[in-house]
Amino acid sequence: MSKPLLVETVSAATTAELRQRRDAVASADVVELRLDSVGDPDVAGALAGRRRPVIVTCRPAWEGGTFAGSEEERKKLLTEAFVLGAEYVDVEWRAHFDDLVARAAGRRIVLSAHDFDMVPIDLVSRLHAMRSTGAEIVKLAMKMHSLTDCVPLLELGAERAREGGLVIIGMGEHGIATRVLASRFGSAWMYAGSEPGIGQVSAATLLDEYRFRSLTESTDVYGLVGRPVAHSVSPAMHNAAFRHARLDCVYLPLPATDADDFMAFAHAIGLKGASITTPYKVDLFERVDESYAVARRIGAINTIRAVDGRWLGGNTDAGGFLEPLRQRIALDKLRVSVIGAGGAARAVTVALASSGADVTIHARDRERAAQVAMQIAGHVGPWPPEAGSWDLLVNCSSVGMHPHVGETPVPANLLTGRMVYDLIYNPPMTRLLREAAAVGCQTIGGLEMLVAQAHEQFQWWTGIRPPAGVMREAALKRLAEFMTDENHVV
Repeated sequence: MSKPLLVETVSAATTAELRQRRDAVASADVVELRLDSVGDPDVAGALAGRRRPVIVTCRPAWEGGTFAGSEEERKKLLTEAFVLGAEYVDVEWRAHFDDLVARAAGRRIVLSAHDFDMVPIDLVSRLHAMRSTGAEIVKLAMKMHSLTDCVPLLELGAERAREGGLVIIGMGEHGIATRVLASRFGSAWMYAGSEPGIGQVSAATLLDEYRFRSLTESTDVYGLVGRPVAHSVSPAMHNAAFRHARLDCVYLPLPATDADDFMAFAHAIGLKGASITTPYKVDLFERVDESYAVARRIGAINTIRAVDGRWLGGNTDAGGFLEPLRQRIALDKLRVSVIGAGGAARAVTVALASSGADVTIHARDRERAAQVAMQIAGHVGPWPPEAGSWDLLVNCSSVGMHPHVGETPVPANLLTGRMVYDLIYNPPMTRLLREAAAVGCQTIGGLEMLVAQAHEQFQWWTGIRPPAGVMREAALKRLAEFMTDENHVV
């Protein structure tokens, strides 16, 4: 099977603007022209002077588009596009424009079907019926509600890959694997664009971060499992390191609905390894075949890798957490208050206790705090930590994380210690860190720990230590992009 092409979707308010945006496409193999987006649809104008192949689409509202005219008007536009030589014309399967498909003898026809609710139970028979029309390309797009929803699409693509002429898309955040790993799913091409609501990924991200054109069915797949993961910089960091090391690997965000959802997908896709974040560090610790000593002591994992069909669990959080502290403060007998009682807090408390610190756990759920404290013979303190009771404060909770950037786990009047360390890295400067700095505390942001623990993960997976700066620069670039996107929203 040949490598899938990249199709960039463009839309605009007018035909003139649509043509300008078409000509501005720099890296895609094919351009999809969304005539349903324009107020003055002019087929000849949209096609004139094109420098690369196009797909002409005029999607009706009942199939997720915006065309407000009649079906006869829409059919006329599509027929004109075919007559004028458009390389492909997208025709909805439910439109029953059979005479147009027959006129083309299926050639240059993209027969499409979209389900915005779920994976249809008649997926296989639907594909068979669409194939029977003779359409050159059959496109199936459907809403994913879990990673596991991708599995039947993977199986279907593998079965039909030899036939060719198939495009399979999982819409929504759970379907990103179908877009990035298009060749695995048997797709002839994949669409890129700026509609994140349906899970589209920009052409720049597909090409630059995921190296879409270099991926094959044998590419090793890694990922970040958690919920949420959309604003994580881990994919940017690890993909940058893979690129620098010239490894045939890719790293995806994997927003699992639960631990079982992730494991089912991981087995199906042949995942080689994964980073684990909130809320699955403990759940997946209980599901791996074997855990290393540090992970067993912590009772949580943040990294897994597959070896000979078995899942091995490790934890690089402890080492990554200590790295930024080593040159800043002596931990022996230091009074440390840790906020939170999840997997990250478990790793942090073990790291601190092993360095001789006097550790107190603070959490709204006092019972969970006691469980974390028990593993290191630590203390359980009040919520929130009292003024004057700590030298180092460590936030292991998600309070203050994007998008809830106005929140803080500890009021400013209680920030009376020497140093505040916030494991959150998005935003880089949380409200907690700003208020701590304002009253004279030293501060450490979560990006330093993130990069340090990611270095250890990458080395465990590949045997290669990424050069200093590669992951950090990728993370900073992605964080800047997130901030730019937020400013556009505002």
